[in-house]
Amino acid sequence: MRTVVHLSDLHFGRVDDTLLEPLSRLVNELAPNVVVVSGDLTQRAKDEQFMQARAWLDTLPGPQIIVPGNHDISLYNVYRRFFEPLTRYKRYITDDLTPMYADEEIAVCGINTARSLTFKDGRINKEQVAQVRQHFAGLGPDVVRVVVTHHPFDLPQGHEEESDLVDRAAMAMEAFAEIGVDVLLAGHLHARHASNTMDRYQLGDYAALVVQAGTATSTRGRGEVNSFNLLRLERRRVEVDTWGWDVLSGQFSVLHTETFMRSANVWALHSEGLMAAGL
Repeated sequence: MRTVVHLSDLHFGRVDDTLLEPLSRLVNELAPNVVVVSGDLTQRAKDEQFMQARAWLDTLPGPQIIVPGNHDISLYNVYRRFFEPLTRYKRYITDDLTPMYADEEIAVCGINTARSLTFKDGRINKEQVAQVRQHFAGLGPDVVRVVVTHHPFDLPQGHEEESDLVDRAAMAMEAFAEIGVDVLLAGHLHARHASNTMDRYQLGDYAALVVQAGTATSTRGRGEVNSFNLLRLERRRVEVDTWGWDVLSGQFSVLHTETFMRSANVWALHSEGLMAAGL
């Protein structure tokens, strides 16, 4: 079994400072095999915000798989937005826009979906899908394959904004079905969500597990408490703990746990998985 801490939407420049030390301490206590940060490390892509993000990330354990979000591209500086969109991100965070971690049990690949030509939306292209294919090539059949993006491939129930989906998602999902991607981690919406992709993408007997994180540290909670996810991954079983901030106790605690099971190439909630497997 491997464990992954999934953080998202830190938004340095608009963080709740009281959360930073307790969250860092907790992540270290959890001792994950991998820490994932799925974008929007800053609020406005300023040097000081990236420096603050870098300093805080350095308090967390490694390895770390980090991808940028739309807020990590300058909004008001037109030259920097279109000609140097991720210069500061690369300087302070990482110059690897397709980060990869792999061992004998899991493989985690990050993809940059942030783009200069749109203020909010994201996109994945064929070249990036080819990189995922290359990264996962040669892995054993028992390795759990995880893709990390900022923009999501699916939406929480009741969320009507289809534009929040990553652009060209259908193209990517067809390839992910061939590659055998198991888990898709994302953020962007400041809303926690976990389900599979079967309702949105009709891809035969394939359905990946989608896990979306809320905002870990931003003051812009959009009606949800600050939260992050802890995933425990095995070949046929993934447990997702959602940890949320309790203002009264001044600490993060587990809000709920969901268990997903894999039957053939379909991930589903535990009870659904049992039905699918005929157990």
